[in-house]
Amino acid sequence: MARGDLTDQEWAMIGPLLPPERGRWARPSGDNRQFLNGMLHVLRTGCPWRDMHERYGKWN
Repeated sequence: MARGDLTDQEWAMIGPLLPPERGRWARPSGDNRQFLNGMLHVLRTGCPWRDMHERYGKWN
């Protein structure tokens, strides 16, 4: 977990509100927590999606 990412306590409150992590057809499912942390990182730093840190997954 990096600085600024959601803590376990915060995720316990937010996680159940999100849709389930299941993929569509052949697309593999994603990790909601990793995706949300990536979104918060982009909003916090103002960086473009393509410059997002690798720990949050692929930018696209």
